[in-house]
Amino acid sequence: MVMIENVWLTYLAMSIGVINVCLMMGLLNSYLKTYKEIKSGFTIGLLYFTSLILIQNIFITLYLAIQLIIPPPDMFISELHEPVKPLLIINMIQLVALIILYSLTRK
Repeated sequence: MVMIENVWLTYLAMSIGVINVCLMMGLLNSYLKTYKEIKSGFTIGLLYFTSLILIQNIFITLYLAIQLIIPPPDMFISELHEPVKPLLIINMIQLVALIILYSLTRK
């Protein structure tokens, strides 16, 4: 088995992904409570949007976790971990956006 050089990037991207999933679940819960009270079309849109972004974050986080658990055989490290840096940047941008959205939703 080949030693993975930048494994910490994968762990960092995966950790941020888990935080994003938790924030999305909190938003989903908040929007669901709001929908039960108000029953507006806008709130349904927020529920759909949040659900789809939640699913996307779950798949990205699982993809990163599977890379750490079961690396593909006979594959160069550069091929295996090439998408980690872009996924890390995407997760970091989403984290900032979700923190802003979560704090605005809670007010």
